[in-house]
Amino acid sequence: MDSGREIQIPSRLPLLLTHEGVLLPGSTVRFSVDSPRNMHLVSQRLLKGTSLKSTIIGVIPNTRDPEHDTDDLPTLHKIGTAGIAVQVVGSNWPKPHYTLLITGLCRFSVSSLLKERPFVLAEVQQLDKLEQYTTPATEGVPAEEGELGELSHKFYQAAVQLLGMLDMSVPVVAKFRRLLDSLPREALPDVLASMIRTSNKEKLQVLDAVTLEERFKKALPMLTRQIEGLKLIKKSRKIGPDNEKRVLSVRKGGVFPGRQFNLDEEDEDEDGDDTAALERKIHGAKMSEAALRVCLKELKRLKKMPQSMPEYALTRNYLDLMVELPWSKSTKDCLDIRAARTLLDNDHYAMDKLKRRVLEYLAVRQLKTSLKGPILCFVGPPGVGKTSVGRSIARTLGREFHRIALGGVCDQSDIRGHRRTYVGSMPGRIINGLKTVAVNNPVFLLDEVDKLGKSLQGDPAAALLEVLDPEQNHSFTDHYLNVAFDLSQVLFIATANTTATIPPALLDRMEVLQVPGYTQEEKVEIAHRHLIPNQLEQHGLTPQQLHIPQDTTQHIISSYTREAGVRSLERKFGAICRAVAVKVAEGHRVTKTEASTPEDPTQQEDKAVPPELPIVIDHVALKDILGPPLFEMEVSERLTLPGVAVGLAWTPLGGEILFVEASRMEGEGQLTLTGQLGDVMKESAHLAISWLRANAKTYQLTNMVGGPDPLEATDIHLHFPAGAVTKDGPSAGVTIVTCLASLFSGRLVRSDVAMTGEITLRGLVLPVGGIKDKVLAAHRAGVKRVILPKRNEKDLEELPANVRADLDFVTAANLDQVLNAAFDGGFPGTASTHTHPQLSSKL
Repeated sequence: MDSGREIQIPSRLPLLLTHEGVLLPGSTVRFSVDSPRNMHLVSQRLLKGTSLKSTIIGVIPNTRDPEHDTDDLPTLHKIGTAGIAVQVVGSNWPKPHYTLLITGLCRFSVSSLLKERPFVLAEVQQLDKLEQYTTPATEGVPAEEGELGELSHKFYQAAVQLLGMLDMSVPVVAKFRRLLDSLPREALPDVLASMIRTSNKEKLQVLDAVTLEERFKKALPMLTRQIEGLKLIKKSRKIGPDNEKRVLSVRKGGVFPGRQFNLDEEDEDEDGDDTAALERKIHGAKMSEAALRVCLKELKRLKKMPQSMPEYALTRNYLDLMVELPWSKSTKDCLDIRAARTLLDNDHYAMDKLKRRVLEYLAVRQLKTSLKGPILCFVGPPGVGKTSVGRSIARTLGREFHRIALGGVCDQSDIRGHRRTYVGSMPGRIINGLKTVAVNNPVFLLDEVDKLGKSLQGDPAAALLEVLDPEQNHSFTDHYLNVAFDLSQVLFIATANTTATIPPALLDRMEVLQVPGYTQEEKVEIAHRHLIPNQLEQHGLTPQQLHIPQDTTQHIISSYTREAGVRSLERKFGAICRAVAVKVAEGHRVTKTEASTPEDPTQQEDKAVPPELPIVIDHVALKDILGPPLFEMEVSERLTLPGVAVGLAWTPLGGEILFVEASRMEGEGQLTLTGQLGDVMKESAHLAISWLRANAKTYQLTNMVGGPDPLEATDIHLHFPAGAVTKDGPSAGVTIVTCLASLFSGRLVRSDVAMTGEITLRGLVLPVGGIKDKVLAAHRAGVKRVILPKRNEKDLEELPANVRADLDFVTAANLDQVLNAAFDGGFPGTASTHTHPQLSSKL
C-alpha cells in the first residue's frame, strides 16, 4: 500500500458535546445544537472562522441531556472524533438552535481541558493517521500482515455478500457498491458501521477501538448480524426495494480524507409508494388544467427533495390540500318547492319576505340549472333569526352548511390566505371551509359582515370583493393555492345588523334583504311554537310538568323584555324552567309533624310530597321568579309638562322610542344641547330653532318677556335622556320642532303620539329609513298615533295587519301638518289658517 503526505489536525480543538448520535471517521452526521456551550462554539468559532482549519472541531459523545447543561462540565468520553463542519444552518423555531452537518476525519483522545466556558477547548492527541490513501480494498493486503489481513479480507467478503443479497437495480444499493470498491481497507469498519443499522452503544464500541485489528473485530459481528437478518427476510419473501432501503442507514455526503464520496439519500428517504399514491390522487381529483399543471410541477420537485428539508413538509402539505379540495364534487339540490315551503314554515314563523326570496331562488334553479349562486345579505337586529334562516336554507336545498364568523377579523389573509413563502402559511377561511364541507356548492354563511375590522395587515372587506361578486368569483385566487378556484356554485349568505358600516363597494355586490323585528303577536306565536318547547327539552321538563299560558307570555314580552328579537325572551323562559326544575326535583318538603300519622307517632324523617302537576305560571309566580317588571308604559307619564315630545329612532338592535325634553330660562339666546348627540342631530336642532324663529309670528310663539323672537332674552336647553347612549341620525327633526313648539306655546303634546322624520329649513318633512322597526317600537310602547313623512307612506304596506289596525297613522308633507296632528285641537297658525305664497319660476 502506497501512502502519501500525512495530514495533522490542530493540537487544540473546541469540543462539541453531542447527546444523540455518534460520529465515526469517514461518515457525515447531522447534529442539532441548542445547549449554551454548543451554541457559543458555533457562533464564536464556526461562523467567525475564515480558514479551513477553523472549521475543524472535536465531537465528543455526551451522556447528559444538553437541555440540562449546567456550569458543571459532565464527564467527557475518553475518545472523540475530529470533524469538518461542512454546513451550518440556524433557526429560531421552535427555539433558537443550529443544525450542523459534520464529516468525521479521525479519532483523538483528550489530553487536558484548557477552558470550559463559553465553550469547551481541549488539548488533544491524534490517534488515527490521516493520509492520502490510494490503494482501494479490492487490491488485497500484504501477506505479512497476518491476522489483520485475514480480518480485513473477511470483512470485505461479508460486505460483498451483503450487497449480493440486495437488488442492484435500486440506486442506493448501486451507489453503496461503488463506494465499497473505492474505499481503502482502514476505512471499512468505520464507514460500514455508520451505514448499517446499529445502536449508538455499538457505534461507541467501534469508536473506542483505536487499533485497526480491534476495529475489525468490533464491526464484523454487526455486519454478520445484518446478513443473517436479510436471510430471514428472504425466507419469508418480504424482501423488496423498501426493505433494502431500510437495511442501510446511509448518511448524506460521506467524506473521507483524500477522497470525496457523495452518496445522495433522496432515493433512500423517498417513500416511492406514498409518492405514487399521491400522484394517483392528483390525477383523480379532477381539478382544473392550471391547477393540475401546478400540482405536477410541485410533485416533480417533491420527488427530488430530501425529506429532511423544511420545504419538503410545506410542499407535501400543499399537495395534500390540493387533492382534498372539492374541485368537481357537489351535492344535488332538492328542488321540491312545496316541501321547501313546508320546511321553512315549520322552522320559522313570519319572515314572509325572506321565505319568498328563497322559494324564488329554488324555482329559478329548477328551471335553469346553471344559475350562479346569488349573494344574499340579511340585515336586521340581533335575535331575529338571520343565522338560523341560513341554516334552514341549506336544509331546504339539501346542501352542506358552513358558518364563517367575520366579527373582529382585521387581516386580509383570513380571507385570501397567506403566501407559501411565509412561515406558518395557511389558506384563507373560504378555502378552508370548502375543504371542511368537501363539496363545491355548499351554503356559506358570512356572519356579522358589518363588523369587519381594518389594520396594517390589510382590509378584509376589500378581500371579500372578489368572493362576493357573481361575475368574478368563478376564478377566486387564494394566496396559498395561487391557482383559481370556482366559487360560482356556492350560495353565499351574509348577515349584518346595519348596512352603515359595510363599505359601499361590498354592499353593492350583495342583495340586501331587511329582516325587521317581531310584533308582540309574532313573539307569542314564536314562543309557543319554538322557544318554550326548546327550553323544556334543554331543562329536562315536559309539557305535563310546566304550563305557560299565552297571557303570561304576553306579560313577559311587554314587561320584562323590550327588544326586536327573541333572545332575551328565550332567556326568561330558561329562568322559569330552572325554577320549576328545582320544584320538580326536590318536591315540596313538609315537616315531621305534618308527615307523622297517629299510627306512626315516632316518625322523625322529612317526607317529600311531589308538587301538583302541571305547574302553571301566572303573574304572581312570574313576579316571584323574574322579579318586578323591568319596563312600564311610561309615555303618558313623561308628557305631563310642555316641552316634551316622543320620537322614533332606529338602532342596530331594532326600533326605540326617543324622548326629547326642552326647557327655557332667562338668558342671552344661547342653545344648549345635551345627551351625547352626533353632528346630524345637532344640525337638526339648529334647523328646528331657525324654522321656529322664522315662523314665530305665524304660530304665535313668544319668549320669556313676551317678544316675537323666541330666543330674545331666553336660553334654551334641549336634552335627550339616556345621555350615556350615543344618538345620531336624520330622523329627529320633526320631534325637536314639536318639542320646542310645545315649550314656546305652553301647550302639551298628545300623550299617545310618536313621530319620525327629517326637516328642511323651509319646513318640509323628508323621508327616513327603518319605518317598520320604528313603528313596531311605537306599538310595543303603547302609542296610538304615529306621525310619518308623506313619502314613507309606501313603507306601511310591510307592516302586519294587526299593527296597522291598532295604530292611527298620520302622513305629513310639511311641519304644519305635523304640528296639527301632534296637539289636541290642532295648532294655531297651521295649514288651516296659513298658506305659503306660490311663486312662479323666472327661468
